[in-house]
Amino acid sequence: MDSYSELNCAGIGFGLGFAVVIDSIKNRSLISEGSFYWGGAASTLFWVDPAEDLTVGFYTQLVPPSTYPLRRELQQLVYQALAD
Repeated sequence: MDSYSELNCAGIGFGLGFAVVIDSIKNRSLISEGSFYWGGAASTLFWVDPAEDLTVGFYTQLVPPSTYPLRRELQQLVYQALAD
């Protein structure tokens, strides 16, 4: 995990302005491979998961982002709430 962010960057690639999940097992997350996201300095986050037909925007003002793991917890709560 990088010191500037609470999100794990293992299994992540970077494209045209976005981070892209390449390997969700290495990333240790519930996000589908092929999803893309980006976060801001004040703990903001958006991500798009085409496999789940999901778009999430999270806007807050918590600086620095590593103060509290809001992004990781939000991802876990959203994916745990999905029902097929």
